[in-house]
Amino acid sequence: MSLQSTDQIADLITRIRNAIKVSKNEILVPTSRLKRSLVEVLAKNGYIAGFEVIDGTPRGMLKVVINESGMNAKINEIDKVSKPGRRVYSSADDLPVVKSGRGMIIVSTSKGLMTGREAKKNRLGGEILVKVW
Repeated sequence: MSLQSTDQIADLITRIRNAIKVSKNEILVPTSRLKRSLVEVLAKNGYIAGFEVIDGTPRGMLKVVINESGMNAKINEIDKVSKPGRRVYSSADDLPVVKSGRGMIIVSTSKGLMTGREAKKNRLGGEILVKVW
């Protein structure tokens, strides 16, 4: 089995979605800076319970805690917006709102990954990576 996926974000999102469907509390994925940043944004906004970076050889692992034992997942739906075949970019003024503000988008900006609200506040546009609610 190869540790390298063609699309890192799609792989992470699919693993999270599948774990929620079978009521798993946590997952292990090969780590990268992009995945770590994405999981940080999700944890900071309360969509996952937490994460931990496990160092290893040849590659570290990222342990993502989706929800605490006995609790329901806070993620109802998580989708990849920008795909390798069709990138989706937006200016700060045109960033979409998810579920009338109850959800969020994660945007890759020149200042790193951030939510759509943070990007609008900082007047930054970028590539829309993920939609969560």
